[in-house]
Amino acid sequence: MQTVLVAGGAGFIGSHLCDALLDLGYKVICVDNLSTSSEKNLEPLKSNPNFSFLKLNVVDPLPEDINADFVFHLASPASPNHHSPISYHVLALETMLANSTGTLELLKFAEKNSAKFLFASTSEVYGEPLVHPQKEDYRGNVSTIGPRSVYDEAKRFGETITSYFWREKNVDARIARIFNTYGPNMLREDMRMSVLFVMQALEGKPITIFGDGKQTRSLCFVTDTVDGLMKLMFTDGLKGEVVNIGSPDEHTVLEYAELIKKLCSSKSEIILSEPLPEDDPKERQPDISKAKKLLDWAPKVSLEEGFGKTIEYFKRI
Repeated sequence: MQTVLVAGGAGFIGSHLCDALLDLGYKVICVDNLSTSSEKNLEPLKSNPNFSFLKLNVVDPLPEDINADFVFHLASPASPNHHSPISYHVLALETMLANSTGTLELLKFAEKNSAKFLFASTSEVYGEPLVHPQKEDYRGNVSTIGPRSVYDEAKRFGETITSYFWREKNVDARIARIFNTYGPNMLREDMRMSVLFVMQALEGKPITIFGDGKQTRSLCFVTDTVDGLMKLMFTDGLKGEVVNIGSPDEHTVLEYAELIKKLCSSKSEIILSEPLPEDDPKERQPDISKAKKLLDWAPKVSLEEGFGKTIEYFKRI
């Protein structure tokens, strides 16, 4: 039985990934310091004898007695919401270290174990894009000192150190640039657009939108994102590849608010409440032609189905 280490495995995407890996028959070691995640996400997995959880910070070396055949690095704060207590603005230094020192430690572990490695990067490496949609060869338009740089530039450096290890250390590594993802196991404290709109609609509160609502996002349901990550890891011959994982189905923020209001049967008013945050991208849409070609992957879950499952999850909690 092969072993997979998932750094950040108690997080939103990580917990779904752990679940999917166990279903495929892998032994899973989840590593997480729980700074932006919840151990509750792991409760359904703990009864599986092939699952183990280690509360560790990835910036520290892993215990000597741990071995793995595959390493997924998803350990990083990811919420851009300034008001969230778990956002990368609040946890700025932790975010930079998780994607720099943490990436280095996990790559050293992968090298020692001759393990395949996947770095979970982000669409934010493209910044405020000057091309649309964004392909993997686009180098981005990112501020190195702006308020979002603690996340954007940390991920860009994580890509750089990963590429160093595949060139100079012969580590079989690859990079996934994950676009906006939503679904069950997102934390209320996250306060990203999907969470905020659903909670406001369910509670009958005004649905608040930054800016004029005309900025666009492309949302991918979490099971589709996880499927893409696993295909990128387990498909042979992909050392050194960088692949967008996300949905090309682009809509305005206002359209998402209207859809969520409808699916919640909510009477909430939709209001334009605050200025658009500095460096917040106006457009975001992946070109996934490379994922289709290399991985035979594309999202399958519709927005109506995905938000339906997300709404039911937040109703339960």
